Amino acid sequence: MSREILLLVDALAREKNVNRDVVFGALELALASATKKRFTEDVDVRVEINRDTGAYQAYRRWRVLPDDAPDWINAQMLSVEEAQDRKPDAKLDDVIEEQIENVPFGRIGAQTAKQVILQRIRDAEREQILNDFLARDEQLVTGTVKRMERGSAIVESGRLEAQLPRENMIPKENLRVGDRVRAWVAKIDRGARGPQLILSRTAPQFIMKLFELEVPEIEEKLLEIKSAARDPGVRAKIAVHTNDRRIDPIGTCVGMRGSRVQAVTQELAGERVDIVLWSADPATFVIGALAPAEVSSILVDEEKHAMDVAVEEENLAIAIGRSGQNVRLASELTGWTINLMTQDESTKKQEEEGSRVKKLFMEKLDVDEEVADILAQEGFSSLEEIAYVPITEMMEIDAFDEKTVNELRNRARNALLVQAIASEESIDRVQQDLLQLEGMDNQLAAKLAAQGVKSRDDLADLAVDELSELTGMDEERAKSLIMAARAHWFAEETGAAGTAAAAAAKPAAVEVKGTH
Repeated sequence: MSREILLLVDALAREKNVNRDVVFGALELALASATKKRFTEDVDVRVEINRDTGAYQAYRRWRVLPDDAPDWINAQMLSVEEAQDRKPDAKLDDVIEEQIENVPFGRIGAQTAKQVILQRIRDAEREQILNDFLARDEQLVTGTVKRMERGSAIVESGRLEAQLPRENMIPKENLRVGDRVRAWVAKIDRGARGPQLILSRTAPQFIMKLFELEVPEIEEKLLEIKSAARDPGVRAKIAVHTNDRRIDPIGTCVGMRGSRVQAVTQELAGERVDIVLWSADPATFVIGALAPAEVSSILVDEEKHAMDVAVEEENLAIAIGRSGQNVRLASELTGWTINLMTQDESTKKQEEEGSRVKKLFMEKLDVDEEVADILAQEGFSSLEEIAYVPITEMMEIDAFDEKTVNELRNRARNALLVQAIASEESIDRVQQDLLQLEGMDNQLAAKLAAQGVKSRDDLADLAVDELSELTGMDEERAKSLIMAARAHWFAEETGAAGTAAAAAAKPAAVEVKGTH
């Protein structure tokens, strides 16, 4: 019988192209499953097959747990005392095994064994096929739609099967069984049914890979696609760059008479592609990304990673695009928040900002409007810049001599010191529950305290727009902070509900006992 097992293992391993250990493991599970059927209780059984001789042995297993263990299952658990009767040195969490009679190999439940073995082998086959695919470092799958499952397409490529979910399909297209399809490998889903590739035709990486196929210069490393942004099936933008001055990046991607970009567009169900020249200078990159709109002026705020972009009135609609598509894609492509406005709005905003900065300098530095105006015109916008910018930069201002510069720097540093002390005093008035809140820092706590928000409950009482207005933070962070501040409310409600339920249940138990 042992020889029969070895022959079976060798035959299945060759036929299914899997490792012998996989078949041995499947056989051990099948024999363990058949052995369990001899018991009326739900027992834990392990079967071990000798890889060299084919001989096998079955063991019943118990885990050692304390008597009051919440997940006690008598058939699979032993108390410490019971375990030590079988094995004197047994202790908590040990696994005790006891040899039991083998189920004859020829008389095991044939159907169960077959199902277990075939399932394990199918899983191993799928894993092997997947590993072979991943070893080739391919990121595109080209195959045929084999079947549709709940709106998702199952794509077959050779022996490989992959899933293209409905949400990852281009909205316009209607795939059917038998259609040829190409998609990008988004991830590997290692679910209960075994590992499976999840594909996407909507990801920005898909269009980048398509251009790699169509443009040999990309594969040759002469040209690089830096980033991509898509509105699947409608419009896309890609940013291209080259260090070779002999190459025109945009023209190379477009191809002779537009052949290369048209091939990509056809694959993407007519998606229009804008090719943008990448630049290391963020402002230049954003200006190119907003094409075909012409930018009049641009103001970069590196701290907020945002740009105020001004265009002429007649260019505003083009810059925004249909349903905000152009500016949204430009923002995704560049990674910068883009605030579009007309030239008049930009001028007004800059005047307001200039007035605010001048007022700050006049108040904190105790200078007249003329000096504040000079500082603002030279590009200074905060006390920190005046206090800590290299002195040589300030000395370049024609209107100031060395004495004036040193005085301004000293006043700025003193003003910052006063602010820091005031901030510390504000923090001292803040309750610890607010300071310990996730996402809170001392600077924000001081700003909130100045507005009368000194505890977690004070913060929890605010609306999202109120917190945004008080602190200048974005709505997403404001929402997150408020939800964190309110978390203890929900915990208290849950606890109160549990107490009420327990109180309601207690009289009912007494009543049942009385009527018994």
